[in-house]
Amino acid sequence: MAFPKNFLWGGDISAAQIEGAWDEDGKSPTEADYLLGADKNSMRVACYRMPDGTEGKVPVMSGMLPKGAKYILKDGVFYPNHKATDFYHHYKEDIALLGEMGFRALNLSISWARIYPYGVEKGVNQKGVEFYRDVLKECRKYGIEPVVTLYKYDMSAFYIEDWGGWSNRKLIDEYVEFARVCLTEYKGLATIWNTFNEINVPLMLCKMVHKTTADLQRGYEEIHNQLVASAKVVQLAHQIDPDNKVGCMCAGCFAYPYTCDPNDFLKLQQEAQAGFYLFSDVFVRGYYPSYAKSIFDKEGVVMNVSEEDKADLAAGKVDYMAFSYYNSSCITTHEADATVKGSIKNPYLDASEWGWQIDPVGFKRALHELYDRYQLPLLVIENGLGAQDTLEADGTIHDPYRVDYMKRHIAAMKEAVEEGVDLMGYTMWSCIDLVSAGSGELRKRYGFVYVDAHDDGTGTFKRYRKDSFWWYKKVIESNGEDLG
Repeated sequence: MAFPKNFLWGGDISAAQIEGAWDEDGKSPTEADYLLGADKNSMRVACYRMPDGTEGKVPVMSGMLPKGAKYILKDGVFYPNHKATDFYHHYKEDIALLGEMGFRALNLSISWARIYPYGVEKGVNQKGVEFYRDVLKECRKYGIEPVVTLYKYDMSAFYIEDWGGWSNRKLIDEYVEFARVCLTEYKGLATIWNTFNEINVPLMLCKMVHKTTADLQRGYEEIHNQLVASAKVVQLAHQIDPDNKVGCMCAGCFAYPYTCDPNDFLKLQQEAQAGFYLFSDVFVRGYYPSYAKSIFDKEGVVMNVSEEDKADLAAGKVDYMAFSYYNSSCITTHEADATVKGSIKNPYLDASEWGWQIDPVGFKRALHELYDRYQLPLLVIENGLGAQDTLEADGTIHDPYRVDYMKRHIAAMKEAVEEGVDLMGYTMWSCIDLVSAGSGELRKRYGFVYVDAHDDGTGTFKRYRKDSFWWYKKVIESNGEDLG
């Protein structure tokens, strides 16, 4: 068999996108709780109000409210994350379904806002601690290994409003204390930890939305603070339990040169460095790479990395490299070839109904590239297909497009393992239907488990098994050998 016997077959969920219960049992609001729904052609926004009463909007995951602004909720508006697909009240049923599929791993995030709703000074919310303890115990009951993500864009909103979010160095210590509670309380229940989910995404969004040098300066400083916080938590996790394995995750940004023009190849290298490797090189190798200075200089950014920070980064190197992979793109210096949004369609690839091009060969390439670069075990966190599924009158959901997508990607993954890549697991996105982070849609479904919930807030929230449920069960039972 290509895959080792202990290979972690599973899936992912996200607290902010699946739990709901946004204001129950002591939890404070997060930025996601203020996000309006959007659609596949627009970006989600949150509304805010200034002290003088003027109002504005800020894009999803930007974390850059104007000074003095407070998030607000609008009357008569549906907020998709408030109930999401209600995992908070259905977690036993949901985990039982994953157990029925034979899941060996579940990547889940712990909401910082449930553990420390209003910061360390105001204390731990014990109801939040016990909720996640129950979730982890339920996973263990079915032989499912929890892969715990500590940060997935769901810190308390007051940290952004009152502290300035990750631009404030004090947030490093707050995050470390949050992690200390999780690592201590759940010692023995979880031994695989992920410090940050897609740590490179906030800076990508910053570059898309904020164009001034001051905004970029803040964006880079925020990511630096997260990298330092990650390194500190890696050290802490090893101290608390030597059996802990800790990683950090980057969003996959893999592309091809659109032409054979050498300038396209050079631009591709520069984009890969600035959008992906600048982050993973730091949390894997423990220091900023040689090309970092040229990136900072180009952006007009001045980075002040203290000797203490350097020591922490060096001491807090991860045990494995985690990344997401959905699609690939093309890079060119020939502006006439680019579309309106700056992206370029690859003529050799099909695309999902949301326009994401499907590229399993690129997945194999990414696995080889990352393993060759780092020589650390890899963990695939997030790989899947968003699509509109139809609940039939008899309760069935036929999703051959999802089976086809996963079959092709797992086959490519199998080839990479046979060719020498050390891959510890594959947790696809997302095993249960939930709210799309980028658009707030519920109709953009990823899971093996269909949840009867809709974009207008209606639905029974009853769970149904899709055809892909039974297919993935067979894949796990055969340890990836039976993809038919």
